[in-house]
Amino acid sequence: MNRLLQYVDISYEVVEAIDKNIPVVALESTVISHVMPYPQNLETALECEAIIRGLGAVPATLAVIDGRIKIGLSDEEIRFMATQPNVIKMSRRDLPVVVANKLTGATTVATSILIAVMAGIKVLVTGGIGGVHINAQETFDISRDLQEIATNNICVVCSGGKAILDIGLTMEYLETHGVTVLGYQTDEMPAFYSSKSGYRLDYRLDTPEEIGKTIKTKWDLGLDGGVLVANPIPDEYNMDRSDVERAIEKALEDTSLNIKDEHSDETMILDRYLQEESGLGLVANMALLKNNVKLGTLVAKEVYRVDY
Repeated sequence: MNRLLQYVDISYEVVEAIDKNIPVVALESTVISHVMPYPQNLETALECEAIIRGLGAVPATLAVIDGRIKIGLSDEEIRFMATQPNVIKMSRRDLPVVVANKLTGATTVATSILIAVMAGIKVLVTGGIGGVHINAQETFDISRDLQEIATNNICVVCSGGKAILDIGLTMEYLETHGVTVLGYQTDEMPAFYSSKSGYRLDYRLDTPEEIGKTIKTKWDLGLDGGVLVANPIPDEYNMDRSDVERAIEKALEDTSLNIKDEHSDETMILDRYLQEESGLGLVANMALLKNNVKLGTLVAKEVYRVDY
C-alpha cells in the first residue's frame, strides 16, 4: 500500500472508517459520468451516499481526477464528475494511462473493484454488471467486470447483468471461474430492468445476515474470489422479460449496431434505447441503483461484523 499512496487519495471519512472497522461501501462513478444525465446523476449519487450514511456505514465513491485515484469523493468532486465533459470510461487497461497522464476517468465495475481492493473495501454496489455479450462466440466480447469479480475478494451487489447481455453465458462464465452467486429473495437471476431472466440460480438467501455469513465463510476457508449478490429491481419498476427481449431485438434492427465492449458508444446507445423502449427509463434506473445501495450497505454491515 505504501507504493500505491503516491497515486491514491483516500478521504478522511474513509480512512477513519477503515481504522475503526466501520463498514465501507464502494460506489462506481460511470453511472455519474456516462449513464445518467445532469442533474439526475448528481442527485442520485448524493442520495446513494446519504442512504449509506443513514444506515450506519461510510460511502466511498471512486474515480480518477487529474491523475489521482480517489477513494471517497467530496460533494464538490461528485459534482465535478457529474458535469465534466469527456471523462474517460475506464476499464483495467485504461487505469495506468489515465493516472500516469493526469487525466480524469470514471470507474466501471472492473476498475471499481481494483481500486476498492487497494483500500481493503469489501463491498461494491452497482446497477448491473457487464458480462458475456450476445454473439460472443463470434466476437469474443466478454466484459472485464467478470474477471475482476472472479479474481478479487469482494462482494458485488447488483441487479444482475445488463439487459443486452447473454445472461446464460454470463452465468456459465461465473460458474467456471468459481464466483459464488447469491439471489437475494429470488430464485432467478435478474436482468436489470426485469426481475426475470429465465435462468435459475443455485442459491437463494433471504436476509443480509445469511449473505454476510456466506461471504465471510468463503474467505475464511481460503476460497479467494468474489461473491455476486443479485438483487431484483423493485416490483413497481419491473419489466416483463418478453418485453425486454423484444426491445433488444428492435434496438438491434433499428440501429444496425453490433454489441461491443463496455467502451463502445454502440453499447451505450443500445442501453439508452432500451430505457426508452421499456417505458421506465431513468426513473427505474435510479430506483434500481438506490435499492441495491440499501441492500449493499446491510450486507456490508454483516461482512464487517466480528462476532460471528
